[in-house]
Amino acid sequence: MTCKEIVELMTDYLDGFLSPSRRAKFEQHISGCDGCRAYLTQLKTARMLIGRTAAEPVPEPLKAELMNAFRYWKAAS
Repeated sequence: MTCKEIVELMTDYLDGFLSPSRRAKFEQHISGCDGCRAYLTQLKTARMLIGRTAAEPVPEPLKAELMNAFRYWKAAS
């Protein structure tokens, strides 16, 4: 597998959606590729941090401000 193929499969790998044969090929590539292994570590960290952030409630004033900003952005585009 190429690095590009590996990157495209990372989410499926982390979510446990790869078939056993694809998972084995993925893990074989990762074991020998420092760049892909580093990217996988970064993706795991990002997912963990996003998971923590999603659990935090957004205060109503901030929520209203963000909604107005998104409306303005959508209208402008």
